[in-house]
Amino acid sequence: MSHTLAPGDAENLRKRSVVDSTENCFDSEHHHRIPRLQTQPERLCVPQLPESGTVTPSPDASAHHFCHYTPKCFLAVHRGAHGTSARSTPSQCGEEGWHEGTSKTTIRVENEVEAQREANNYKFGFRKWMGNVTERPFEDRSEIIKELYNDLSVVKPREGSVFTVGNIAYVFLFGWWISLIYFLLCPLMFLTILGAPYGKVCFKMALYFIWPFGKFIEKAGDVVSRSSVKRTNCEIVPQEKDNEDLVGDKDCAPLLVSSPLPIEIPVPTLPQIGTSNHWCRISTYIWLLLGYPVLAVVHSLACMLSWLLVFTIPVAKMNSRILTTVLLMAPEDVQVHKLEKTLVCETRVVLCSYQAFNIYYYKYTVQGINIFALNLLPLVFITLIAGYTDREHNYFSGETTFAIAITSIIPLSYYIGMGIASISAQSNFAVGAVVNATFGSITEITFYITALLRGHRASTKCYEEIVKAALTGTLLGCILFIPGICMTIGGIKHSEQRFNSRSAGVSSALLFISIGGVFAPTLFSKTFGYLVCESCSNIPGNGSAPFICRDCHYDTTQTDPHLILTHIEPLVYTISVLLPASYLIGLIFTLKTHSHIYDIHISDCHAGHVHGHHVVHWSRWRALAVLIVATVLMACCADLCTENIEPILTNSSISQYFIGVTVLAMVPELPEIVNGIQFALQNNISLSLEVGSCIAVQVCMIQIPLLILFNAFHDVGFVLVFSDIHLWASIFSVIVVNYIFMDGKCDYFQGTALVVVYLILLALYFFAPPPRSC
Repeated sequence: MSHTLAPGDAENLRKRSVVDSTENCFDSEHHHRIPRLQTQPERLCVPQLPESGTVTPSPDASAHHFCHYTPKCFLAVHRGAHGTSARSTPSQCGEEGWHEGTSKTTIRVENEVEAQREANNYKFGFRKWMGNVTERPFEDRSEIIKELYNDLSVVKPREGSVFTVGNIAYVFLFGWWISLIYFLLCPLMFLTILGAPYGKVCFKMALYFIWPFGKFIEKAGDVVSRSSVKRTNCEIVPQEKDNEDLVGDKDCAPLLVSSPLPIEIPVPTLPQIGTSNHWCRISTYIWLLLGYPVLAVVHSLACMLSWLLVFTIPVAKMNSRILTTVLLMAPEDVQVHKLEKTLVCETRVVLCSYQAFNIYYYKYTVQGINIFALNLLPLVFITLIAGYTDREHNYFSGETTFAIAITSIIPLSYYIGMGIASISAQSNFAVGAVVNATFGSITEITFYITALLRGHRASTKCYEEIVKAALTGTLLGCILFIPGICMTIGGIKHSEQRFNSRSAGVSSALLFISIGGVFAPTLFSKTFGYLVCESCSNIPGNGSAPFICRDCHYDTTQTDPHLILTHIEPLVYTISVLLPASYLIGLIFTLKTHSHIYDIHISDCHAGHVHGHHVVHWSRWRALAVLIVATVLMACCADLCTENIEPILTNSSISQYFIGVTVLAMVPELPEIVNGIQFALQNNISLSLEVGSCIAVQVCMIQIPLLILFNAFHDVGFVLVFSDIHLWASIFSVIVVNYIFMDGKCDYFQGTALVVVYLILLALYFFAPPPRSC
């Protein structure tokens, strides 16, 4: 396919210099995509593309960067009444799928599995997932992401100073004490006489670790080939002792600019270097006995600490390379040099570090698992060991055990979410819907059931009130906080964001149905229940004076014991059937009969070069195994939470209502909050809003009916009658959020308003007196 360029566009392309052709076609730091031209030359200097799933805005006349690309797999999604798009296709569902002036936004994905994952994000009832479920080709990643996976073995031309805040902080956090250990080992190795060569190595490494930036370690005798010819966007990385000719990248050709001729730079032939025999020396074993074990502990500790801090992972990589490679080399082979300022091409060495701190490491993944979820995984096992072996609280207090147990739910929620997304992306609609409906609410259901069981065994209604507070807190957080914080953060980056008001209207209608159904028994009990007042008194000797009563509440159990059995329970069971039925109708409406309101189109996914081999992080069976294991671990952590929450409920001055609506409700939803914020930053506020709406609808239409069903088979005394504060807070929240969603656009002011309303309600809960049963 060819496209005709406007005269102005062609002139801009002609004016581009060779150096300009190496620039990225987007601002990688802000994920801003620049329009592309739909041409496919055989050889292109392909600019870096952002992470998959980012939204492509429409071509801007003022844009001055143009780049060609090989079409990948695209997902076109309707974004609102005035959205823009980079590609439009007619709706397959007829003109009724569009409003006047609507259009689509094209989202770039890598393969059919990622296309299915993106499509699932826009389906009602499916869990929204931001991360990839397949391994993305390294060459398609941005330079920022590539830098995160740098193995510190490449010396490359670099602009700017190494004297940064992060590097200076390294000296105070790691450099001084690692260097001190080397200085202390240095005289020890010299005293052994035979270990003197390793004493020299310790001295070199002591100086190196004080400030390793701008230096590199290489093996003596290795060839460092440097070219005096500066090529366009060519990065030469010769292998060690490689005598082959160095040829530049064949595809380095700027658009509409004549490319330079390939230049062959011969590498001089060097004499063959024999294998080192230092493993046959006595000094090596003196080093392995006296020096290496101490340094193994030091570097392992530094590696662990810097890895857990996430943003200092380059320090972990540096310590790992020193421990596994440098300290095992022959002492005469360890050479430390400073970088040459005239270096123009890349070279490969043993170790080279430029920075100790990189803020973008929050994007770092291992086998598709986010670094934070990976680092929090050991906490799960620490929780299980500490919780089940120290039931008498000899080493850990109940509050400490509760804190680590509730924190352990965060990574488990992440693994459950990734497992659901992996299975759904590799399965058909029916399997995906079943998996999302069952495992999508497993985190909350596990905690609620364990709390109700513990309250039933303890013969107290306090745990039931905590469960109701957590249910309400989840509703409030998903209705107010998640959309609000996403609008605020997204609105700061994008002045105004637009979303599909019609799909948001479906979610709003379901929210109204949900809230009405869940709180119908509460309104019923207040209408037909009996008002009970405690602590009533009057003025002695004055019969005409009215009684003064406090703590008045509606009570159906003491006044009419048959009211619950004959009226409220049948009403609850009826609602528990109607709510899932409404959920099912919503699925059919949004996914089958009226799927065009989401306007999802997948195009260019059948080209031969698109569906090459792709590696799935988790296969379906592996994802299923992760779901099962994570669910079991979740049940154990939830059990420890409910077991150790009692000291907090009895001894804390904070209202039990507040604990329920904040900690117990929102901590398990932290991965969803992060997903929503990431969607908003990519100008995809529609998915951010759907994250909260989806959870809120599932709470009312799936989780609460499941609790009622569980109570029907195992009576734990759960009655679907909420306190007044839960009733009015939920109704008010739904009204506010529907008012915000009316016009199909939002900004940071509206987001701030939702967050402020949420904080006002939290203040209401904070100062509220504890429930009567607590």
